Amino acid sequence: MSGRDLLSISKAVGLGKHVNGPAGGLTILERLDLEIQAGEAVAILGASGSGKSTLLGLLAGLDSASIGEVWLCGHRLDALDEDGRAALRNGRVGFVFQNFQLLPTLTARENVLLPLELSGIRDAASRADEALEQVGLTQRASHYPRQLSGGEQQRVAIARAYAPRPVVLFADEPTGNLDQVTGEHIIDLLLDLRAQSGAALVLVTHDPRLAERCDRRLYMRAGRLETDA
Repeated sequence: MSGRDLLSISKAVGLGKHVNGPAGGLTILERLDLEIQAGEAVAILGASGSGKSTLLGLLAGLDSASIGEVWLCGHRLDALDEDGRAALRNGRVGFVFQNFQLLPTLTARENVLLPLELSGIRDAASRADEALEQVGLTQRASHYPRQLSGGEQQRVAIARAYAPRPVVLFADEPTGNLDQVTGEHIIDLLLDLRAQSGAALVLVTHDPRLAERCDRRLYMRAGRLETDA
């Protein structure tokens, strides 16, 4: 890879995704090119069904492309098996989902702590406490998800994503299930933590307030990346 490529956290070349359904073949993504640089914040916008979340999953190595190449942290994903992709993501990649994806039987602290322990991070406990402090939830650390508001659950999810100190964080509609005021707080938090950590932030959103605060906005229409602004 060239010197410029070494600055690329995520890169897609001729990326396409095709699936077979009851009505025949369906093209979800159509041979697109994309490059995310270290430390930048990029918003992916578009109508429902335009391929935004599929693109995010491919960039993060959660799904496999039908055609083209995807590079993550300097490694070509299609050259790795599922275990290899998981090992690559471990500690380098964070995720935040619209539906929070918290384990209901674990407290807020335990939800943040578990992936750190599974990764074998030696200072897992202190990192979990630090992450909860960063999102303002130290006083709610012993609460279970059902005892937290939607905004608080999303803050736990953000703490869990940033605690391993990733180089890139992928977020799929992080404000989608939140009211406007709470969503604005989450936007502030995501961008503040991105600035503090230096991690790249790649997010799918319908929220123009969030998109406008990113460095770049990418527009998906019918599986094509039509505008990069």
